[in-house]
Amino acid sequence: MSALRLLRLLRPAPGVPRPGLPLRDAGARAAAWVGRSWPFPPQRAMSQYCTEERGRPRSAQYRVYFKHVAGHYISPFHDIPLKAKSKEENGIPTKKARTSEHEAVFNMVVEVPRWTNAKMEIATKEPLNPIKQDIKKGKLRYVANIFPHKGYIWNYGALPQTWEDPHHKDSTTSCCGDNDPIDVCEIGSKVRACGDIIQVKILGVLALIDEGEADWKLIAISVDDPEASKFHNIDDVRKHKPSYLEATLDWFRLYKVPDGKPENKFAFNGEFKDKDFALEVIESTHKCWKALLHKKADGEDINWHRLQ
Repeated sequence: MSALRLLRLLRPAPGVPRPGLPLRDAGARAAAWVGRSWPFPPQRAMSQYCTEERGRPRSAQYRVYFKHVAGHYISPFHDIPLKAKSKEENGIPTKKARTSEHEAVFNMVVEVPRWTNAKMEIATKEPLNPIKQDIKKGKLRYVANIFPHKGYIWNYGALPQTWEDPHHKDSTTSCCGDNDPIDVCEIGSKVRACGDIIQVKILGVLALIDEGEADWKLIAISVDDPEASKFHNIDDVRKHKPSYLEATLDWFRLYKVPDGKPENKFAFNGEFKDKDFALEVIESTHKCWKALLHKKADGEDINWHRLQ
């Protein structure tokens, strides 16, 4: 190996704090630790954000960290805005965004790509809130295949800057939240990657009741999907993707059964609520997140520190 190539491999990644520099808070210390864990981390750029993988995939140590292209680490839970302010600003050229001007566009953090089985999630209790694989009873979690499907049947993830408060009883379901960001099922044609930040428009919502907790599942489509212009509300899913909502309901009802648990239940008898209802749910969870950030709500052991 040439000396020049060796120097390039050993050069610190851009934006990583160098040894000896003062670190002002826990977030900066965590960022420095991440930066030192591997001198040449794999990166994937996405508009103004990129990701860095740490550890071996399908291991308890595996993490997907997020950085701003300016070089500093960020939290996908707290630092990425809920709403996409402009399609061009978020890396989607306006001419390719198949949505109308009056439709709200939200940022989505993809945790689980479609057709995969590893249960990946934002680590809400860790500094920087990277994505990791969920662990239960010391074992990495995978969802079973629900016939005739393979793994998750959509790109699955969450909306940043939202939080389902476990101490707040929702008036429509009479249940408290599950202590996580609100979940999103993205039904577009493209298979995304874990850690992708995509812009979506909301079509509706399903109210899953998971072990007594409200666990909302938003139905959305990426604004750059070739068929996005056809979708504006939940009825459009029934029209253009027949049986997809029924498959979604069955998937959430049955996915824990192979692990020996009973079928999940739903509020509203499993009815998918429309876009307007879904937007109200998003607004409510965004308000709960703001309360968490300002210490007006009990986040238990959630790491709520922002780096921006």
